[in-house]
This record gives sequence, C-alpha cells and structure tokens, in this order.
Amino acid sequence: MSKRNSFIEKMEVISLVSGSVVEVGDSVQLSSLSNVVAVNRETEIFYGNEGDFNAIPLFSEIIPIPDFPYVKPVLKKHNELADIKIRKIAVKGISASAILQVGNTKNVVMESRIWHQRQLEQHTNQHPIRKE
Repeated sequence: MSKRNSFIEKMEVISLVSGSVVEVGDSVQLSSLSNVVAVNRETEIFYGNEGDFNAIPLFSEIIPIPDFPYVKPVLKKHNELADIKIRKIAVKGISASAILQVGNTKNVVMESRIWHQRQLEQHTNQHPIRKE
C-alpha cells in the first residue's frame, strides 16, 4: 500500500452517527458496524422487551462473503503529486456504518442491519365504503 500525506484545509461534518467513521490518513483496517431496531406504534406503549437483538433472526444470520478467486492485478501507478490536498469537505450526515476517508486503506469491513417495524392499530370503521 502506497503511503501519502493527507491535508485538509477545512472539514465540516454536521452529523456522524450509528457506527460511522471519519478517517483522515492511511489505515490498514477500517471496520464499521451498526445494528438498529426501530419500532413505531400508533399508540405510545412500551412493553419492556423491545430491542432484544437475539429475538430477531436478522441479527443472528451469517452474512455470506463470496469466495472469489483472487488474481493479483498488474498495476502500475504513478501519483503525480505525493500528497492528497483537499480545500474543503462539507458533509451533512454520515450514518449506518458508513465511512468517510481521505487516504489509503488496505481492508474495509462494513455491516449495517436495520429492523424497522411499524405496528398499526386495526381501524375497521375509519372509511366505510358505501354501496348505493
């Protein structure tokens, strides 16, 4: 991995949440994980057992990683400038295990699992259909 210096004159990140990473410079390994359970109900009721990741199969499933045969590419690279120079970075939001990086990374592992459940009440007489 080639090494380069990273220079940023101004960086503004307004919101960084949920397992996200901002990395300036080189790294060997970047890892980012975000597990989210969101339950929306029409009536505000808390039963006390919400948020148990073990009870939701989505969070225990193994994510398959494809086994591609690795063929090392022949790569000739010439960086005209030895440094990475950035005048300004402006980001409104980084979320759900996202990565903003200026520099080189050898390995990146990212995972985001979101279980969003809406529980609506049964409304039988809201909009009756009239037959004439």
